[in-house]
Amino acid sequence: MNFLLRLLTWWNGQSIGTQIFTWRHGILVGEDTEGNKFYENKDGTRRWVCYNGEPEASRVDPTWHGWLHGTFGSTPLKDPFLRKKWEKSHQENLTGTLSAYAPGGSLKNAKLAIRKDYEAWQPELD
Repeated sequence: MNFLLRLLTWWNGQSIGTQIFTWRHGILVGEDTEGNKFYENKDGTRRWVCYNGEPEASRVDPTWHGWLHGTFGSTPLKDPFLRKKWEKSHQENLTGTLSAYAPGGSLKNAKLAIRKDYEAWQPELD
């Protein structure tokens, strides 16, 4: 069943085409804390990631993101990215999940109890 899912869909891990391309041309350069694996081709002109689980781009750490897009020449394993003490640790995009941010006054934070400070308008019947 897993083989069919991977053959017919791209959201259940890397596709068969990506796996074959990675097997033939990819050189593993590292793995992040999420378990995502990062590859590049032999001449270093192409870089890609094979996600561990759901392919969600916001799960890639900023240091690896910089390497993927060519901002940094070497991987975070060879040249560690120095973080400031005030920087928060990386967190994936939580939009659409139960942990998503909801500001005060949001319907997500609204209590289901009846409000006593509001009286609904009723039209006058003639």
